[in-house]
Amino acid sequence: MSQFNPNNIAQINGNLFGLPRDIDRSELVILGVNWDVTVSYGDGTSQSPDAILEASYQVDLFDLDYGNFWEKGIFYAPCAQEIIDLSSQTRPFAIEKIKLLEKGTPEENALMQSLTEKVNLSTQKLNEWVFSECKKVLDSGKKLILLGGDHSTPLGYLQALSLRNESFGILQIDAHQDLRRAYEGFEFSHASIMYNALKLDSISHLSQVGIRDFCEEELDFARNHTKDIHIYFDRNLKRQKLEGKIWRDIAQEIVSKLPQNIYISFDIDGLDPKYCPNTGTPVLGGLEIDEVFMIFDEIKKQNKTVIGIDLNEVGSDLWDANVGARILYRLSGLFLTQ
Repeated sequence: MSQFNPNNIAQINGNLFGLPRDIDRSELVILGVNWDVTVSYGDGTSQSPDAILEASYQVDLFDLDYGNFWEKGIFYAPCAQEIIDLSSQTRPFAIEKIKLLEKGTPEENALMQSLTEKVNLSTQKLNEWVFSECKKVLDSGKKLILLGGDHSTPLGYLQALSLRNESFGILQIDAHQDLRRAYEGFEFSHASIMYNALKLDSISHLSQVGIRDFCEEELDFARNHTKDIHIYFDRNLKRQKLEGKIWRDIAQEIVSKLPQNIYISFDIDGLDPKYCPNTGTPVLGGLEIDEVFMIFDEIKKQNKTVIGIDLNEVGSDLWDANVGARILYRLSGLFLTQ
């Protein structure tokens, strides 16, 4: 690392940001999870880890807020080929079932049940693989960012963190609540990640920021749940700003309600779609990236502890990947400098 010159052109070496590829000297591991089986609108996010890797070589490494944090070492662990293959093999089953649902085919239909079982078995295998890989990294004493893929991918990571943390909260940046129960019959759907996460005893709190697309059942679930859930609807946040409230005060309030230990789950569709128009399920409205970064700054100011991070649903085209790479770098800085 001492011989690496961050001012030179990046070396295309298979590691994010062109950093030296040395896991032993890296404090942070970024795990790629190329998966988008259950998405119900636009697909292609399974390719985003590779696209972000390619775009990352264009990121300048000095950061005004976090300095030369890259010196602590960042190692990219690409997704296992067996998981990539499983995603591509299983996706057609999910597409077929979604088309049948749209035609009004009942769940009791034999073909529907067969398709559901195939998808659920594959997503269970994904969860087990993610859990195993994340546990290995955490047991080695390193920090970990999970890079999806669709938003179903981090459940195994949350399960691994639950073994090491008695209690923690989730800060979710998202357009969607993701509180659907087995959406479309798929137990581990991208639209069910927070529903499944809240089953873990160690998760005591959920703050959802940027929400603007949800169903009544999700809202009822959140309002009636025994755990501490705060929903910051995009509409309400914008109204507060229109009425004169400054974002710094909003960010302070959001972070003040979080517990000491925080897991950040960043679905890119929480942002205004101008940032990542090719995300899986873009929604009108959304947060500005600097508003999200101010929330992250406030986490440091209030001395909260980030224990894990995921970044998901980034589109795989050139612009989306460029944005995703830069957000990933900022998240790495936040994680490595606390």
